Amino acid sequence: MANLGGQHKSHDMGLHQEQLSGRTQQIFFSPEESDNFVYPESFEVDFANRAEFDAGEMTIGQVNLKIRELMQAGHGHIVIKNPLAKHSLGVGILNRLNLEFEGSLGYFGCGLIDGPNVRVHGRVGWSFGENMMAGTAVVEKNAGSTFGAAIRGGDLVCKGDVGSRTGIDQKGGTIIVGGRSGAFSGFMMQRGRMIILGDAGINLGDSMYDGTIYVGGKIDSLGVDAVPAEITDLEADWLERKLSAHGLKAPNGAKNLQKIVAGKKLWNYDNLEPTEKKIVL
Repeated sequence: MANLGGQHKSHDMGLHQEQLSGRTQQIFFSPEESDNFVYPESFEVDFANRAEFDAGEMTIGQVNLKIRELMQAGHGHIVIKNPLAKHSLGVGILNRLNLEFEGSLGYFGCGLIDGPNVRVHGRVGWSFGENMMAGTAVVEKNAGSTFGAAIRGGDLVCKGDVGSRTGIDQKGGTIIVGGRSGAFSGFMMQRGRMIILGDAGINLGDSMYDGTIYVGGKIDSLGVDAVPAEITDLEADWLERKLSAHGLKAPNGAKNLQKIVAGKKLWNYDNLEPTEKKIVL
C-alpha cells in the first residue's frame, strides 16, 4: 500500500513551492454582491428614456454607432426611422434595450444580439437574428431565408411567411413563424423549439439531432431522421402561453399541432481517437 503520509520525491525537487508567474484565472466573488447578468461593458439604460433618429441618409456603420452612442447616453428605447432595407443594422447589441425599426431591413439584421427587445415594423432579408443569444426579436411582416440561423436563446418571431432553411443549425431558443416556412426548415437542428403555424416546405427537420418542431399546417415532406411524435398536455399548455405572449394562436389549437422530433438514427459517434484510427486504417 502506498505511503500516503510520506513525502514524495517531488517535494524534494521543489515542485510544490514553485511560484507561477503571469495572470491568475481565479476570480473571487463577494457574497454581498447582487446577481449581475449583464456584460461588463454594457450600459445602464432607462427604458422610459426614448430617442429616435432618421437613418435614411446614414451609412450602416453610422447607424450602428448611433445606437451605441444613444445607449451610452442612457436611452433604453430607440426608434430608427427609414432604415431603407440596409444590411446588418442593429447587430452585436449586448445590452438591455427596446429597439424599433420603422421600416424594413436587409440581410443579417440584428444578428449576434444578447439581451435587447427588437421590433421591426416591416420585412427583413436573409439571416435575420442569426446567432441570437437572448432577448426577443419580432418581425411584423415577412422574412427571407435562414431566419434565425444558429440561434442559441431568446424568442425570434416572424408574424408573416419566411423563406427556406429557417432555424438552420438551431442550438436553442424559440423560433415562431406565424405563416408558412420554406424548404429545409430545421435543417441540422440541435436544440430548441420551432413553431410554424402555417405550412412547412419539403425536407422539414432534415438531419436534426435534437429539438422539437411544431407545425399547424401541411408538411410537404419530412427530412432524413425527422419523425412525428405525440404532443403532451404540458407541451400544449406551454405552446398556448408562448404564442399568446406574441399575440398569436395555433390555427386549430395547440393540442392539434403536428410535432416533429429526431428519430436518432443519425446518432452515430466514433469512439476511436485519431491515433487509433490510423492504426485501424
